Amino acid sequence: MLGKTYFNKQASILLKFAKSTSNSQLSAKLVSKAADLKAQADPLPEKDVGLRAPDVDPDNETGAT
Repeated sequence: MLGKTYFNKQASILLKFAKSTSNSQLSAKLVSKAADLKAQADPLPEKDVGLRAPDVDPDNETGAT
């Protein structure tokens, strides 16, 4: 599952692109998409969830429980 950090980073990148373009229509679409990503990020936990399954013991590097 993707977390808040991921969505916020993606929104930030879109806003950078929006500021760098001279095409006002493209800029508006990028800002709109950034707002959508920010809205998706708001209800998520602060920390991104890693790739490990939740039942994997973090102290056991082999993944066996």
